[in-house]
Amino acid sequence: MLAPSSRSTNGERLMAEPIRVVIVDDIRETRDHLSKLLSFETDIEVVGTAASGEVALEVSSRLMPDVVLMDINMPGMDGITTAQQLSSRVPTASIVMMSVQGEADYLRRSMLAGAREFLVKPFSSDELVASIRQVYEREREKIGRMVQREHAGGNGKLPASAEKAPGRVVTLFSPKGGTGRTTLAVNIAVAAAAELGKKVALIDGSLQFGDVGVLLNLNPKAKSMADLVPEMAAGVPESLEQVMVQHSSGVHVLLAPPSPETAELITTRYLRAAIEKLRHTHDVVIVDSWPWLHDSTLGILDESDSILAVLTLEITNIKNLRLFLEVANQLGYTDDKVKLVLNRADSSLGIRVADVEHSLGRRVDHSVVSDGRTVVFALNRGVPFVTSNRQTQVSQDVLRLTRSVIGEAEAASTQDTKSNQRRLFAWR
Repeated sequence: MLAPSSRSTNGERLMAEPIRVVIVDDIRETRDHLSKLLSFETDIEVVGTAASGEVALEVSSRLMPDVVLMDINMPGMDGITTAQQLSSRVPTASIVMMSVQGEADYLRRSMLAGAREFLVKPFSSDELVASIRQVYEREREKIGRMVQREHAGGNGKLPASAEKAPGRVVTLFSPKGGTGRTTLAVNIAVAAAAELGKKVALIDGSLQFGDVGVLLNLNPKAKSMADLVPEMAAGVPESLEQVMVQHSSGVHVLLAPPSPETAELITTRYLRAAIEKLRHTHDVVIVDSWPWLHDSTLGILDESDSILAVLTLEITNIKNLRLFLEVANQLGYTDDKVKLVLNRADSSLGIRVADVEHSLGRRVDHSVVSDGRTVVFALNRGVPFVTSNRQTQVSQDVLRLTRSVIGEAEAASTQDTKSNQRRLFAWR
């Protein structure tokens, strides 16, 4: 049995309109119990319930809720089908899927259908309330960014009167480990700082088992996100700059917690706030994410201007990336936002690049050659190969990738002409 959670202490939420929720479950007792639990929260209001998918579509279309709690297993029209139709009928409603099954396939199908969160029954009252608030805030922030872009002229550019255009957030993601994602993230960050003269922030978003500090040979006792936990309840990253470590290349690094259990204390809300703050203090923010689509990863991907989806010539990686692209499409990420990066592109594994592109339904945007000797030697020394072995082909490929990604941001900046010319000549 779920126990009522504590009342909200968020002053802003209490003063604003409550989060409007519709509960969809074929079991009446479940609907009643969830309604009762949510009634204890002053910032959440249950505006309707439905016992079937068909009724859920009618009720949601009429009431226009902010969040829909949806059971995945219902007779007739199940939660997956209902979510698919609801996403098109009421696109502003964020769907939280509920299920007794926690298998990855259920999670993937739910996200493909348009769900923004997945709760495995039985879940606690705190988990339920936190999920509702998180998906609501994520949708409001997404709408806010769209409004800002429209006010800036519809192309994401800031007015000429603005002091400084926000920096570009670039996240490296792979749905499978072992693709070289972290290695690329570290070397892209160093290349952007050392080669392009950018002010760069590097975030280790692999919260449980981050390796960014090892690859940069940073002090294992250096400050990390763990030092920010005490202030995370407020959600304001006031001490962010004080815990970031500066690498010899000039890159400012926000390290992952030193122990896996601490990772659970890093809130998605704070992580998103940290990225937003760094966006306004740095030219480029590089994020090395974790290959799992949980809430913190989705928060990072939502905040990103570009997502570099890393793959290798392995059938399991190709399969997983195809599934990720399906999810990315459902999340509204465009092809301009998600770029495919083929790592170890010249590896002879019996799979042709043309076959990969055919399987994924789109072309590979960037490729990086395989150079195990250079890469492993650099990893073991803790020195990025773009600086220690700049003339190698793998370094040149990463430099080309960095210039391409950062060059897109350069075109959208409002810096003076003289500065732009200096950078353009430096690129040649």
